[in-house]
Amino acid sequence: MNDDNKPQEEIKEYAEGWITERKGTEVPVFLKIAYIFIIGGCLTYLIVFMNGEVNHSERGVLVQAFNSVSQSSSGLMYAVAAIGVIYFIVVIGFVFRKFHEE
Repeated sequence: MNDDNKPQEEIKEYAEGWITERKGTEVPVFLKIAYIFIIGGCLTYLIVFMNGEVNHSERGVLVQAFNSVSQSSSGLMYAVAAIGVIYFIVVIGFVFRKFHEE
């Protein structure tokens, strides 16, 4: 049997051949969901621990003392979190839109 009748699948290479994929391949659903959990976890961590781990049983006192000396800005941390939320929205919009091959 001759394999010449099979259509040739176009293989795209990235990073000088380290990464290859078939043309038209969709991103797996678990990877799309992973973006949500990873970015959501990072934003949650940023907001919960924006002033350090002040409630820790051993080093909480040291963190509170550092915060009182350094006068950290909660407004700045919320601004950084807002930038993170904008990034989250952009990435999720990019991940879930229909992919167009160039």
